[in-house]
Amino acid sequence: MIQHKDHFHGSDLEKIEQVYGIKKEEITSFSANVNPLGVSPLLRETLSAHIDAITTYPDREYTSLRRCIAAYAGCDPGQVLVGNGSTELISLFIQLEHPKKALILGPTYSEYEREISLGGGTCLYYPLKETLDFHLDVADFTSHLNESIDLLVLCNPNNPTSTAIPRRDMRRILDVCKQHDIFVMVDETYVEFAPCQEEISAVPLTGYYNNIIILRGTSKFFAAPGLRLGYAITGNQDLIKAINSRKNPWTINSLAVVAGEIMFTDQAYINQTRELIFSQREQMQATLAQDPRYHVYTPTANFMLVKLLDDSLTAELLFERAIRQKMMIRDCSTFPFLDHKFIRFCVMSPKMNERLLACLMEH
Repeated sequence: MIQHKDHFHGSDLEKIEQVYGIKKEEITSFSANVNPLGVSPLLRETLSAHIDAITTYPDREYTSLRRCIAAYAGCDPGQVLVGNGSTELISLFIQLEHPKKALILGPTYSEYEREISLGGGTCLYYPLKETLDFHLDVADFTSHLNESIDLLVLCNPNNPTSTAIPRRDMRRILDVCKQHDIFVMVDETYVEFAPCQEEISAVPLTGYYNNIIILRGTSKFFAAPGLRLGYAITGNQDLIKAINSRKNPWTINSLAVVAGEIMFTDQAYINQTRELIFSQREQMQATLAQDPRYHVYTPTANFMLVKLLDDSLTAELLFERAIRQKMMIRDCSTFPFLDHKFIRFCVMSPKMNERLLACLMEH
């Protein structure tokens, strides 16, 4: 099992406050990968009008919420499962599938391995190659798939590399997995930030393959990590029935249901988010590309992975420099297959992005 070192997570502002003596309210987290616009204005304006929703139990089937998610994601409501954050659905899925051996594309988010290990399974990693700018070599990758593996875990776009697997390649992967009886779990937490979402999202494939489950949430794109509203999409009806039978009833509260129905239909907010992220991401990448000390891997998500090419720079040094200016970036030495020469940060507001770039460009 790969050892994951301790690190400051994007939500660990209390720890930062203790260690550095900086009030958490004053820190801008470029590490949490959350939409800088904050919650949808429509949600802010209208949620309080629905406060009476807490006087009754939510619909046990979450019918209207699932219908809303299906319209947003482009699938059938019967393919949608909802949960208390995507983490609950990952846990339920792992408990049900009980994989003995899982293959994970790395470097990536450590929660997958933790859940699989808790279920008694072991994890192998297929490392994305730095020589390919962390893009997947599909032919080589599929040659490593065999009957000994029962679960494949893909984060798409991937955290922390911000690279993505296009749908045409995902189809090739699913075909090979089908031959070897491998189930595929795809985490699409960041897909809404992709400039070509319709070429990356595997949602349309759930109508043709019964060996795939897609996980998404509202924490990042909709800036609502505290809402704990996640959902999964799969065409495998047996799996849906099995998860629903194991799930505690009413894991999503009434206000989260109302909030979801408002957020997923707030097209103005969705468009505004995409416009902001696209323009700022391009600008930040172009600015850093001019500095020979940095190599920026072309990002697909709302964050970018950067390699430090200068001998005098380390991830720890830049983390320290940024935090003393009340900005938090991610030291990527804690990810498998990365070291002290990699940092990750997300796209924030134009003003904050300028501040971070000024910090990174210091000599």
